[in-house]
Amino acid sequence: MIGVIDYGAGNIGNVMRALAALKMPAEVLKKPKDERKPLSLLILPGVGSFPAAYRHLKEAGWTDFLKEYRDAGGAILGICLGMQMLCEGSFEEGYTPGLGFIPGEVVRLEAKPWPHIGWNELRWRKDRAAEFDAKPFEGADVYFVHGYCLLESQACIATTKLGEKSFVSAVKWGPIMGFQFHPERSGKLGLALFKSAVLSLKGGKGK
Repeated sequence: MIGVIDYGAGNIGNVMRALAALKMPAEVLKKPKDERKPLSLLILPGVGSFPAAYRHLKEAGWTDFLKEYRDAGGAILGICLGMQMLCEGSFEEGYTPGLGFIPGEVVRLEAKPWPHIGWNELRWRKDRAAEFDAKPFEGADVYFVHGYCLLESQACIATTKLGEKSFVSAVKWGPIMGFQFHPERSGKLGLALFKSAVLSLKGGKGK
């Protein structure tokens, strides 16, 4: 069972519709104690500002749960702001520590147009090809909505260019993965990429 975390600041509807279209059983988890069935994967979505979203996540008791889940080897997929909260922290509206599952800190994307809204290309890092089979998605255009980003990270598996600025658009660090873009809003190819990532994290072949 896939658990989609609802902490009051996530695009739950779009994620659940995408999983339903992919015929992947999933449940919305409103509180850590709602988790009853064994989970093969947790999805952390997110929209809005980092400080407010992380505060909601912490107040709902999810930060401790996620750390325990990660320490036990659980797989997590973060989407957009959800990916950012998996990082060490963010400089949006000051500085807010994150979960620390992904190396790197989130900063303002100093590029135009700002914020970055619309379709853009993924450039997969060939030196990290063993982390995720990205061949079917080489040069894929996906949908972004963000003004902050990771500029660099040891976990980076894909980058995207906006003007002269390059930023991290996908990360993988062990059983933790994140997309700065929205695969659930990126058409058929986005759904295929979403499915591949889920299968990869759940121990499948990722195809």
